[in-house]
Amino acid sequence: MSFQNPVFIPGPTNIPESLRKACDMPTIDHRSPLFGQILQPAREGVRAVLKSDQAEIFIFPSTGTGGWETALTNTLSAGDRVLAARNGMFSHRWIDMCQRHGLEVEVVQTPWGEGIPADRYEEILSADKEHRIKAVLATHNETATGVRSGIAAVRRALDNAGHPALLFVDGVSSIGSMDFRFDEWGVDVAVTGSQKGFMLPAGLAIVGFSAKAIEATRTGTLPRTFFDVHDMSKGYANNAYPYTPAVGLMNGLNEACKMLLSEGLETVFARHYRIAEGVRAAVKAWGLKLCAVSPDVYSDTVSAIRTPEGFNATDIVGHAASKYGVAFGVGLGEVAGKVFRIGHLGSLTDVMTLSGIATAEMCMADLGLNVKLGSGVAAAQEYYRSHTTTSVLKAA
Repeated sequence: MSFQNPVFIPGPTNIPESLRKACDMPTIDHRSPLFGQILQPAREGVRAVLKSDQAEIFIFPSTGTGGWETALTNTLSAGDRVLAARNGMFSHRWIDMCQRHGLEVEVVQTPWGEGIPADRYEEILSADKEHRIKAVLATHNETATGVRSGIAAVRRALDNAGHPALLFVDGVSSIGSMDFRFDEWGVDVAVTGSQKGFMLPAGLAIVGFSAKAIEATRTGTLPRTFFDVHDMSKGYANNAYPYTPAVGLMNGLNEACKMLLSEGLETVFARHYRIAEGVRAAVKAWGLKLCAVSPDVYSDTVSAIRTPEGFNATDIVGHAASKYGVAFGVGLGEVAGKVFRIGHLGSLTDVMTLSGIATAEMCMADLGLNVKLGSGVAAAQEYYRSHTTTSVLKAA
């Protein structure tokens, strides 16, 4: 691999030089007042990125997986029932975590490539007259399939059913890159990590809790120590942590939030949409299809691209790495060998994306697929030439 080439995996993402420098800082005493000048602005910045006025923000030295565990262990008890759709590898892993913690999971099996069936959620929730379901899980952006689900629709399902269950949302590959509305959508716990939309190295689990979720922590009895939000809250009250924090990453998070908010969240989202549309134009020009079944579920952060029957899509990823020094994502789970993934989130531009599209074309041509060199690049160029950030914003 080459350190000079951008990566096109759906996380970790490319790190802007200013954020690398923010993480590369001298050691400070994390129990001194100086740390509070990093901690509290970072929490406020995350709250703004979530579009929330009230969310309680917790930042753990971990990854998105630790964020999932934080959501479950702080609010639920063994034997509690949760509702979840399995429509990709990451929703599958969250379900697996629930089961390992002794939770009873009602799984809605959903074809990989489709979004969460909110109508089916509503049926199940309406039938749950005793309110045994304590939490509803929703993966906003399924990174394995390039599928976005409607969280507003899931909230409507809960409201239409008159159900009090908590709403947990995996926003690991969406928050900071795609529109996310914590307050408006009535999210109770939102989970993300530092290595995707926040453009930082992996190492932080970033979690937002609603007041309702905080209240649930007073009755939840699943074991937690490292991920105990009450211990974290006590530390925050003194501008500190219950253990040693990842100070450099926290400083980077503070700067990442400033960068996103300075660009403007709507502009950030429009940029991701525009870059993604260029990739989708290239896929169409190649004569290939996305794993996502329809435009209403297309992800703006990752495209999972189906290759012809009988062709091992993983070969494209291996060839790109060995011959051209470029990283793409492999297919996972049920779509392993059937798709390769182009991540287009975080610190990325049209010009950078064109280099990834050109590399994918070369790989497919090298491996004998019927792809004309320049076809996808030209299609993306045409889109980028005629769609600026301003034009995308106006269209929205």
